[in-house]
Amino acid sequence: MEKKYWKESVIYELYTRSFKDSNGDGIGDFGGILEKIDYLEYLGVDTVWLPPIYVSADVDHGYDVKDFRAIQPEYGTMEQFEDILAEFNRRGIKLVLDIVPNHTSIEHEWFRQARSSKDNPYHDYYIWEQGNPDGTLPSNWRSHLGHPVWTWNEQTEEFYLHLYSDKQPDLNWDNPQVRQEIYDIMRFWLEKGIDGFRIDAVNVISKDRRFPDSDQETLQAKGEEYFKNGPHIHNYLHEMNRELKKDFEFFTAGETSAVHDHDVLRYTKQEREELDMVLSAEASELADQDEDKYKSKKWSVHDFREVLRKWQKDVGDGGGWFGLYLSHHDAPRMVSTFADDGEYRIPSAKLLATMLHTLRGTPFIFQGEELGMTNYPHFDSIDSIDDQEALSYYDLKVNEQGASETTIMDRIQEKTRDHARTPMQWNTSDQAGFTDGTPWLPVNPNYKEINVQSGVDNPDSVLQFYRKLIRLRKENAIMVYGDFEIILNDHEQIFGYIRQLDNEEWIILLNMTNEEAQYDIPSECVDDWDKKSCVISNYPHVDNKNILQPYEAVVYKYEK
Repeated sequence: MEKKYWKESVIYELYTRSFKDSNGDGIGDFGGILEKIDYLEYLGVDTVWLPPIYVSADVDHGYDVKDFRAIQPEYGTMEQFEDILAEFNRRGIKLVLDIVPNHTSIEHEWFRQARSSKDNPYHDYYIWEQGNPDGTLPSNWRSHLGHPVWTWNEQTEEFYLHLYSDKQPDLNWDNPQVRQEIYDIMRFWLEKGIDGFRIDAVNVISKDRRFPDSDQETLQAKGEEYFKNGPHIHNYLHEMNRELKKDFEFFTAGETSAVHDHDVLRYTKQEREELDMVLSAEASELADQDEDKYKSKKWSVHDFREVLRKWQKDVGDGGGWFGLYLSHHDAPRMVSTFADDGEYRIPSAKLLATMLHTLRGTPFIFQGEELGMTNYPHFDSIDSIDDQEALSYYDLKVNEQGASETTIMDRIQEKTRDHARTPMQWNTSDQAGFTDGTPWLPVNPNYKEINVQSGVDNPDSVLQFYRKLIRLRKENAIMVYGDFEIILNDHEQIFGYIRQLDNEEWIILLNMTNEEAQYDIPSECVDDWDKKSCVISNYPHVDNKNILQPYEAVVYKYEK
């Protein structure tokens, strides 16, 4: 396998708005990043990803861009951004920016021009359609927010397409001028010295322009078989790669959804020159029902095993590459969803970390994950919600469809993206040390127990465990380049696997339940189990004869 630094990296998603406020307005900013930059070095990460920092209408906190070449004023200035870049460079930390190529804000000058007249040169920057002769919409597709993807524009008497909010119109990637505009924007930031891009919603940029109706029975993203992994997607990504990589060294991580193994291989095999890795939320969506993501479903260890088998074996063995995450700015906290945020919060947070850092792929850490931060307990009324996706869901289900407000708020309370976006918990002072003012989202009341300072002071904290894992990954190539094989295939509690490189094997055993789990390692996997030695464990390690405690994670090293 070809060695690349971005395969060996640990990438930290720093959500600027919630990281650290330096001026008391309650919103995280560049001054806060500069103030806390030493923490990132202390943690040991070597790459930082910033979600959109561009001028935005703030409907979707940066993912509705008004100006791709200017900084959102509430975050700071271009000079401060350049200071952050310089400080990262001085510490050997690479910087990745989020680029949003699929859509803009409705307030972007391109769209202001485009909607004014069919004759305007910007009109073809977006996707327009007439309604059907019977008066119905051009197709029955539904957006990721659950509403129709078509909105009427009075000035030109036609509909425009938006796969997200009606405030986020989709760009027309079939127009070569649009593609060149996006490449020029990427070039602008590469010239400043950044090291790569996380490309938002990359596999929806090419649509089936026949706009056929869909038979899917889903609330969100109905019709995705026609607007994901579309007819020209690979041509466009290869063009992007060819256009920019001839002049710059950087890497790309493309956010994708509804992808199969053959899609990922086409996107990421190096000889195809498209993306360096993809990011998929498939594992993090195991607790969501397919027809409505706000409805929960029970998941099992078997479910996890099968999803990860596909990515680790079908994609990994085939030469593809991917990022690993269970938490990010669009999902609730992983310890609250996939583990135990009560009695077993600390060991279960460490277990999930062990899994993400010992699987094949590039691990992504979402800020606060390394502390074991949990869901906020009081998003119990719609007035407490900021998340545009959750607000849209409430409007659709309660106001339009007449569903029970209590039922819908129970779903939102569990699933809202706001859980991930509550302020970073730095210490035990007011507002967890995030701000001297009123924070834009409330601080989790458990901040006096869960915060950076307590993590620094406690050698057994979740934070210290993350630092150990990050250091291990830097020191042991087997964690990056080792082959992968699943063991204990039918175990109902334990997810077990082996990483192997040259004459070294690591055996990873994860009890993903709140009860003790017994196991036997098959002799065909390990011929002399007594030769093992413990690399890392989330409990004080005792070789207790093939029993794992609740949420115990242990990594054994085995010399052949």
